[in-house]
Amino acid sequence: MATNTVRLHRVLRTPPDRLYRAFTEPGAFERWLPPFGFIGKVHRMEPVVGGAWRMSFTNFGTGHSHSFGGKYLELVPGQRVAYDATFDDPNLPGTMKTTVTLTPVSCGTELSVVQEGIPEVIPAEMCYLGWQESLVALAQLVEPDIAG
Repeated sequence: MATNTVRLHRVLRTPPDRLYRAFTEPGAFERWLPPFGFIGKVHRMEPVVGGAWRMSFTNFGTGHSHSFGGKYLELVPGQRVAYDATFDDPNLPGTMKTTVTLTPVSCGTELSVVQEGIPEVIPAEMCYLGWQESLVALAQLVEPDIAG
């Protein structure tokens, strides 16, 4: 069974700790991770190494949902998040691994994302498209510096 890997890179105007929180707080994760046109729902999130997480995406137009989840593999506050995930749908076999690296830079944080083991049936370009949309929503969440 062949799999895909995608690699993404962004520089965001926000500190690493705020980005880290976006990956480990349920309300934040469900706010930015779903691609455009989807609603995210976190059903479980235990952000400790070995802790479980589970969520679903619902297509706003059709109402169809798919769910997935896994375990946290590595958590270094403000620096790194790694987790695995499997889809509940048997047509999307295998286990994916996502590794997020946060590096402080002069204007904020350099964000690197590597997602490996994407099921062959999902074209890599669709993953890139989805991640690009998610990263726009992530920037909208973490970059504003709102007083109060």
